[in-house]
Amino acid sequence: MKFRFFLIVFTLIQTTIYSQYKVSGTVVSDENKTLNKVEIYNESGGLLAETNTLGAFSFSINTKTVSLVFYADNYKVKRVVLKVDNYTDIKIVLDSFSEELSEIEIKSRKRKVFELKRLKDVEGTAIYAGKKTEVVLVNQSAAALSTNNARQIFNQVAGLNIYQNDDAGLQLNIGGRGLDPNRTANFNTRQNGYDISADVLGYPESYYTPASEGLDEIQVIRGAASLQYGTQFGGLVNFITKKPTKNQEIVFRNTLGSYGLYTNFTSLSNTYGKFSYYAYINYKKGDGFRPNSEFESTNIFAHLGYQINNKSKLSLELTGLKYLAQQAGGLTDDMFNEEPLQSNRARNWFQVEWFLYNLKWEHAFSDNTNFSFNFFGLDASRDALGFRTNRVNQVDSGEERDLIKGTFKNFGFESRLVNNYTIFDKKSTFLIGTKFYKAKNTNMQGPGSDGSDADFNMYLDEYPDYANQSDSKFPNLNTCLFGENIFYINDKLSITPGFRLEYINTKRDEIIKDIVTDAAGNVINENLRDEEETNERTFVLLGLGSSYKLNKTTEFYGNISQNYRSVTFSDISTANPAFEISPDITDEKGFTIDAGFRGNYKNFFSYDANVFGLFYNDRINIYTRDDGKAERDNIGDARILGIESLIDFNLKKLFINNSNYVLNYFINSSFITSEYTKSEINGVVGNQVEFIPNINIKTGARFGYKDFLASIQYSYLSRQFSDATNATGGSISGVTGEIPAYDILDVSASYKYKFLKIETGVNNLLDNSYFTRRATGYPGPGIIPSSPRNYYITLEFKF
Repeated sequence: MKFRFFLIVFTLIQTTIYSQYKVSGTVVSDENKTLNKVEIYNESGGLLAETNTLGAFSFSINTKTVSLVFYADNYKVKRVVLKVDNYTDIKIVLDSFSEELSEIEIKSRKRKVFELKRLKDVEGTAIYAGKKTEVVLVNQSAAALSTNNARQIFNQVAGLNIYQNDDAGLQLNIGGRGLDPNRTANFNTRQNGYDISADVLGYPESYYTPASEGLDEIQVIRGAASLQYGTQFGGLVNFITKKPTKNQEIVFRNTLGSYGLYTNFTSLSNTYGKFSYYAYINYKKGDGFRPNSEFESTNIFAHLGYQINNKSKLSLELTGLKYLAQQAGGLTDDMFNEEPLQSNRARNWFQVEWFLYNLKWEHAFSDNTNFSFNFFGLDASRDALGFRTNRVNQVDSGEERDLIKGTFKNFGFESRLVNNYTIFDKKSTFLIGTKFYKAKNTNMQGPGSDGSDADFNMYLDEYPDYANQSDSKFPNLNTCLFGENIFYINDKLSITPGFRLEYINTKRDEIIKDIVTDAAGNVINENLRDEEETNERTFVLLGLGSSYKLNKTTEFYGNISQNYRSVTFSDISTANPAFEISPDITDEKGFTIDAGFRGNYKNFFSYDANVFGLFYNDRINIYTRDDGKAERDNIGDARILGIESLIDFNLKKLFINNSNYVLNYFINSSFITSEYTKSEINGVVGNQVEFIPNINIKTGARFGYKDFLASIQYSYLSRQFSDATNATGGSISGVTGEIPAYDILDVSASYKYKFLKIETGVNNLLDNSYFTRRATGYPGPGIIPSSPRNYYITLEFKF
């Protein structure tokens, strides 16, 4: 490491110094409103910069005269020739289109060739240089947005493993590179840059997923993303909602689908002078594709913005979610093979209430210095109720049900400062940030009612001898300081070192009541204990990224970053009949390496290919003990190596020279090998790591003509294991065992006419029976089947 940093400094000193000229300014509309994401090109077509949320831009060039092109959707293209005497503090005014401009002309300007893009080196107050970044352009997607179909929405993000066990997209379950997909817990999950999971450290599961119909894009950043956004092995998933429109816009979407599915999405947006807003409500209900799986959900989101002046902006965002779902329970392997859609649980229910808030201040201190401050918080609850037993094929006895009630209350703030400066006459960008996070979570487990309705009240007085009782408090405190710096060695090469100084203080205060009864139900032992534990740690994570831009369209990138995952309170506290918890369970550590190349060849094809290594120490998961019981513990050290690639071909360039057509073919592939390299558990070393299909392929095509668009997608994942012992036969709980290979075919189409749009599609066209998940707890335990063939049709009105 010392030699590497010495080499960086030596290269900086020895690099030939070229004269560079700074260009900076602001882009506003003809109504003097600052414009975000205005693209600035040189006349040869090379992208030089993009304006931030305050309309500001800055870049360097090597000539005294330059011809620039400014482009933004819904505004006229503007060409400006600049000379050396007016490079700084430029104000560019873009004129909006006249009313006479046809809808077809506007649409042709907005249509993108590819569905995926990459983030620039610096965007807003974040640095992405040298990182593996993938941005899903949701508005360009042909996916079933009304049901948050993750298999389609993330079809061009390489190597993702997705749990597919509901037909409405109530929860997002994505993982990758051997990370458990359960509620996206191994990613730092954010909305517009702020945390949305239950507890970033203590319980990083995301019960809330934004409505895809209200999203502009989804950013997925892996590798060194841990330095800016958290310590997770997975990196970052950031949902970017749509922005307020310039003029009033109302969108009204209704969807009907298989198994009684109905969804409604209604959004309002407008700008009045300095004030702007965007808001939506999303309602879903359905019967589910299995018996005992009905659901109802309401999600409300509101963004309020106020442009204080050209340099400062305030925004407030509020998000509410409430949903109730009946859970059909899990299956054993024999039950799935007999009838994959059966259910023997009619009294299991799940309820979520989620309220998020975020206040953001963005300020440009100068053309070179941008600042952002987020104050965020969560007030939420999750209740799970049902008949659970280690033998999931056991018929429900009708006795009192197991009830788990959790509350999540947290708040925090995150501030970031980005500064552009020069060193040895070369431009550099420095990021420094801090985060404060405080959480107070509770978890209560005990007897629920013996009824069949969604009664989430605790019945301790009625059932004092219930076996699993606990009342737990989990306060967490987290503060950190993080920073990165882009050093541009020359016009092509940049190196980005970074650090994250982390302080974590997690506490556990539990009252646990263990009751043992004989076969007749008589109490033979009652143990009441009060347990307290404090786990305080301070550590530093380091990372290094590099980027070599061969030309304007081709880039080689690489990074290495340390990772960390603290033990969650679900790892150590909740009693579960399907497995036991080791008392010695500890935090996980490791690091990730990425190296690859990406680019765009003359708009003929877009590509991103990389190799990666993920080195996991003290990995936590379930394994099958010698006595046949399942236990959650630190399994051991694991090594995961893989190749990921995405190629998206613009076939129109070959066959059709007409801007009215869209014709794309993509192939997204991931090939991974993995093994446990160290373990104290017998029969684990040399085994494959769980949650990893060796082959993961998604491929498909899009065809469009004017306002018509159709797509077809095929997905294939090879078999994977659910536990470290690589058990192939299913257990009596259905928790451990193999997840067999599966493949799925989806088709969709849409047509737009003026203010009206119709969308339709068929998912799992071949009606394959498969499953992607063996749940350890709710909605199981056991095998959770995936949806059979289903259809949907959406009607949209936009005014």
